[in-house]
Amino acid sequence: MTAHLGRTGLANLEGHTDFDITWPWTRPEGLRPGTTAVLRVKDEAPSLPFVLPPLLRACDHVLVVDNGSTDGTPEVVRETAQRHGYADRLTLTSYPFAVARAGAEHLAVHELSVHSLSYFYNWCFAQVGTRYSWKWDGDMVLTTEGEVSIADLGWQVGDVQTIVRVPRHPLFLASDSLGYLDLGLRNAEEWGFPIGPDFVYTKAFEWEIRTTPEDVRSIGLPFGLCVELKYLDGDEFAHWTDPESFATSWRNKRKRREWEVFNALREGTVPQGVVRIEAPVGTHIVDHVTHEWLPRAPRPLDVGPQRR
Repeated sequence: MTAHLGRTGLANLEGHTDFDITWPWTRPEGLRPGTTAVLRVKDEAPSLPFVLPPLLRACDHVLVVDNGSTDGTPEVVRETAQRHGYADRLTLTSYPFAVARAGAEHLAVHELSVHSLSYFYNWCFAQVGTRYSWKWDGDMVLTTEGEVSIADLGWQVGDVQTIVRVPRHPLFLASDSLGYLDLGLRNAEEWGFPIGPDFVYTKAFEWEIRTTPEDVRSIGLPFGLCVELKYLDGDEFAHWTDPESFATSWRNKRKRREWEVFNALREGTVPQGVVRIEAPVGTHIVDHVTHEWLPRAPRPLDVGPQRR
């Protein structure tokens, strides 16, 4: 199911030549040293004021690709970067095509279609001009320690073929002052990748997957560096074709845990491994968890069993 990789890029099936992919390492100017965080976002306006500032400080560049937001996400992106004095590190662009949801919908779409997850990801990362990239989500917030770690890694991995695994912990938000941090889930996905022909996206069963050489070096960051925001009053699984499939595939164990915790908390039950955290008056729960609670938690952080 692997797409044919041309020497200089990929053409989409629909003939949208403005959205054909040109591999950045084939451009005359080549790649410059540094790191770029790549965010593919849709309706992430509530999260981005927390997500963007530490990334803008830690990375040489941040690329935000908006995929049809209707909640003012692009305006929030621009305003946040300007307010923190990092507008020069931001590139905001858009991808105007509906992208297949993970699961059965994704599986049914040809990977050279502009509607394919793998084509979408390849297009996004083809906009990167640095030698290293971070695959970042629009709801992932670095802690104080995480920001320092990502910044330090920027000069260490730029010229080395290294993949970095970044642990993250779901933070379920009940209000601006109350949250539930899931430490019962051990999750450390690969988020840092070099930019080059050995690290492109192809189609897997439920989602896209980045190809990697067998002998590439892989390092993992410690737990407690990043949280993933989940809103108990929102639809956290809208990007999946059918969330009930979490219970039928061994590949979806991590999503199954998120589904179980999300629904238990909405019903008033706090599952094992989930910590209730209340922020002090005047402090937002996200700031409290990322700047105070997690950085001060005893190390090594007590995290549950690994799930995939």
